[in-house]
Amino acid sequence: MRLCEVLALLRRPPLTAGLRARNLSLREFASGPGSTSPRTLNIFDRDLKRKQKNWAARLPDRMKFEYLKEEVGSRIADRVYDIARDFSLALDIGSGRGYIAQNLNKEAVGKIFQTDIAENALKNTVETEVPTVSVLADEEYLPFPENTFDLVVSSLSLHWVNDLPRAFQQIHYVLKPDGVFIGAMFGGDTLYELRCSLQLAETEREGGFSPHVSPFTAVSDLGHLLARAGFNTLTVDTDEIQVNYPGMFELMEDLQGMGESNCAWNRKALLHRDTMLAAAAVYKEMYRNEDGSVPATYQIYYMIGWKYHDSQAKPAERGSATVSFGELGKLSSRMSQEKKSQ
Repeated sequence: MRLCEVLALLRRPPLTAGLRARNLSLREFASGPGSTSPRTLNIFDRDLKRKQKNWAARLPDRMKFEYLKEEVGSRIADRVYDIARDFSLALDIGSGRGYIAQNLNKEAVGKIFQTDIAENALKNTVETEVPTVSVLADEEYLPFPENTFDLVVSSLSLHWVNDLPRAFQQIHYVLKPDGVFIGAMFGGDTLYELRCSLQLAETEREGGFSPHVSPFTAVSDLGHLLARAGFNTLTVDTDEIQVNYPGMFELMEDLQGMGESNCAWNRKALLHRDTMLAAAAVYKEMYRNEDGSVPATYQIYYMIGWKYHDSQAKPAERGSATVSFGELGKLSSRMSQEKKSQ
């Protein structure tokens, strides 16, 4: 099938919807030979990801690529301020240059440890009002004792972790009782426009496609994984940030500048020039805005979980209710009648 025929078919809504990248769950990731548990996964080349982040941190114009991480970092900080409590000691996992810390003040957090796998990012951390300590560390192997921190935060880092259950367990381990974890990860619909365009172009030009955007965790898995790690009073919500670019190549340049290039082991090392040009054409045809730019969607999962403490409110035991739902309905009806009579 020629590219022009593919573009004609793309005008049909069912095909466009059906070609959105599938949101893979952790169980699907673990379906490889000999895999019996998500704990055995090895999806990402962590050494390559460290090199990508170090390369991005050395760019002389790196500030122009940090808009997304700065925005999500500020939203994480807003969630910290929503909690009516002062945190004496906090930990930022995958901190980069300090996108969360730069939005915090000393009234909210007394001191914050910033960890990352990229040493160059830690060398270039921004100045903050809150005293900071930089520690080179992997998200899956936190070098801190049990019950150390009042608050743990993480922004747009955990989606590159191979063993997410272990990472959540490590976070729970280093939190003090009644401590809170606030995190953000890229969601399954992130960059669906780019994925769909690359898949269509590669199928047409090369007779099949390979993954060029990394897999993401399904939102339905997050609550289960957090609960299994020991967190309670869980909150998981989603948000979307849409950024417009002149074209597909500018989007890919920005992803590289963010240090967010694909590092999955099964990635294809090289895309042919004709395939890339075809993908850019497909992107424009399918998604372009009225002004000629193209949108890129970043879906963000936000999560909040607490470590158990005796002082926390507990749900009532099953069957302990003293009023039935039927009686509540009668009470509501009676109150409405009294308001009308007044």
